[in-house]
Amino acid sequence: MIRIGIIGVGFMGMTHFEGAKKVKGAKVTAVATRDPKKLAGDWTSIQGNFGPRGGQVDLSKIKTYSDYHELLADPEIDLVDICLPCEQHEKVVLESLAAGKHTLVEKSIALDIKAADRMVAAAKKAGKLLMVAHVLPFFPEFKFAADCIRSGKYGKLRAAHFRRVISKPDWSADMASLEKTGGPGVDLHIHDTHFIGYACGVPRQVHSRGILERGFAQYLTTQYLYDDPELTVSCVSGGIAAKGLAFAHGFEIYLEKATLLYDFNTLGGEPLLNRPLTVAVPNGKATQPKLKGGAEWCAAFTAELQVAADAVRTGKEPALLSGGLARDALKLCLLEAKSVATGKAVKVV
Repeated sequence: MIRIGIIGVGFMGMTHFEGAKKVKGAKVTAVATRDPKKLAGDWTSIQGNFGPRGGQVDLSKIKTYSDYHELLADPEIDLVDICLPCEQHEKVVLESLAAGKHTLVEKSIALDIKAADRMVAAAKKAGKLLMVAHVLPFFPEFKFAADCIRSGKYGKLRAAHFRRVISKPDWSADMASLEKTGGPGVDLHIHDTHFIGYACGVPRQVHSRGILERGFAQYLTTQYLYDDPELTVSCVSGGIAAKGLAFAHGFEIYLEKATLLYDFNTLGGEPLLNRPLTVAVPNGKATQPKLKGGAEWCAAFTAELQVAADAVRTGKEPALLSGGLARDALKLCLLEAKSVATGKAVKVV
C-alpha cells in the first residue's frame, strides 16, 4: 500500500484527497495544513472553479500535522503530495526530496526556469521521483486525442488548434495573485503547453500576441513553430472572458485520416457541451467514441494519482508526470510572454 501525505488543504488539496479514495493500492494517510479548522475536518471554506464546495471531512483515521515538516519526517509516508501555492513549490519540494520522499507537486512546477531546474536536479541527486501533477491528459477527451496523435492511429499530425479561456479568477486570493501564480499565462495556459509538448512535441520557436499586465500574460494567441514547416499548431488561452463565460476549452486536431473535435464551456453558470468528442473520417462519417473514465467530478485526478502511486511502486518516472516535461511547459509559457513583449518569434533553446 502506497501511503500518501498531502501538504496543503486548499481546493487542490481537497481534490487530491477525494481523488485518492478510488486509487488502487494507495491511500491518503496524512495531511498537513496550518488551518486548525481544516485539521479538525471543517473544509467548508474550500471552493474552486469546478466540483463541489468543501464540507465536513472525517479525519479520525488520518494523521494531521500543523507543521508540514512533521509530515516529511513521518517514516510511514511513501509519497508526498504538495498542493500549495506555486510560489512555495520549490522550497517544499526540495525539502521533501531531501527527506528521502518521492514527491508529487501540483502544476505549475515553479514560477521560473532556474527553480524548475533546481527541482529536477535535486530529484536526480536524491534518487527519488519528482512528478508534476498536470491533469489535463487524464481527462478522457484529451487522453483520446494524445493517444491518437502519439500512436499514429490516424496517420501523421497535420495541424492542431487548442482553446482555453476563463473569466478572472476570484474564488481565492492566491488564485487572483499574479505574483503567486504567474497569472493566466502560466497557471492556466501551462495546461496547454504541457499537453502540446507531450502530444505534438516541444516546438523550436513560439510566436505570440497578447495582453500583458506587469509582465504577466493575461491572454495569448500563439503559433508553435516546428522543423516541419507544414505542421501548424496554435493555441488561444487567457483569463479575460466576461464572468458569464467562466471556463471554456476544446480542440480541433487534423490528422491524415481523421479530424478530432471537442468543445466544452461553463456558460451562465451551467456546463454546456457544445460538441462532444467527435471523430470525422474520410468516408464522410463522424462518430462519438465511447470514452473510458469515471463519472465523478475528480475522476481525472484519480487517474493521475493512480499513475503516481504506480510509479512509486515501480520506481519508474511516468512520462505524463515527468518533471522535465513540466519544466519545458513552464519554459514555453515564459517564452510566449517574451514573444508578446518583443513582438518577435522566440527560440526554444
